[in-house]
This record gives sequence, C-alpha cells and structure tokens, in this order.
Amino acid sequence: MQNMKSPWLLIGLISGSFAVASLILTSWLGLHPCHLCIFQRLLFMLIAVLGLMAALNRDHRPAGGLVLLSAAVGAGAAGYQSWLQTLPAGTLSCVSGEPGLIERLVEWLGQQAPALFLATGFCENEELVILGLSLANWALFAFLACLFAAGALLARRSTASKGESL
Repeated sequence: MQNMKSPWLLIGLISGSFAVASLILTSWLGLHPCHLCIFQRLLFMLIAVLGLMAALNRDHRPAGGLVLLSAAVGAGAAGYQSWLQTLPAGTLSCVSGEPGLIERLVEWLGQQAPALFLATGFCENEELVILGLSLANWALFAFLACLFAAGALLARRSTASKGESL
C-alpha cells in the first residue's frame, strides 16, 4: 500500500507546481489570464489538494476519483481553449453572450481573491508560446497526463483489490 502513495503525491506536487507557475508567469510577464485560464488554474489547485489527500489516506479511491474527474474537466477546458486559439482572429470568443457557470465562478473568485483569480484577458489570445505551444496547449497535456495517471492508479488499485479478495 505504501507504494501507492508516491504517485498520488507526485500528481499533487506537479499540479501545485503548474498553479504556482501560472501565478508567477502572470505576474512576471504581465500576462492577462482569461476565464478559462483562471478556471484551469483553479483545477490545478484542486488536483494538487486532492492528490495530496489521496496520498495521505489509506483508501485513496475517493480523492483519486475526484482527481480523475477534475483532470477530465481540466482537459475539456484546456482543449476548448486550445481550439479557440486555432480559429481566425475575431471568429469566436469565450466572452460573448451570457456568462456561463465557469465565467460566473471565476468572476466571483476574482472578487474574493483578485491576486489569484482575476480574469483580464480573452481565451482566444495566445499571449505566451513556449516551444511552439500556447499555455492552454501545455495545460491540456498536463491535464491529460493527470487523467491517465489517476486512471492507471485507480485501475491498478482495483485489480490489486480483486486479487486480494480471491
């Protein structure tokens, strides 16, 4: 059981590092994060906490399942933002129309803790590109890695439990 804690801890630490890196890059480079950027930052923070909870608990399945769910939602948000960034300028924006649940959540969080959650940009803008990939692209890869890692860990645990009960 001890060997199951390290991967969950690693998922938590890496996700926390992504959240901290987004805060540092925003401040250092004067970036303007959008609603989806802030939502992804929030999800990285959530996955960090859940990963640590999974590492600390004897039964990691509840927190691990929430890591899996959060990573899937994050992959969806980052994938959607990556798609928006491929469209010609002015075609589609994340801030058009009536604000959705994500936008309302981010707006509320931005009022509570502006240093962490204030959205000032547009989802379709690629303000920073690293090695040919936007930050949304990098977030997509990170969320997919968390999703596959959590899925593998949960499947491994499920297989091990079945073997123990025989």
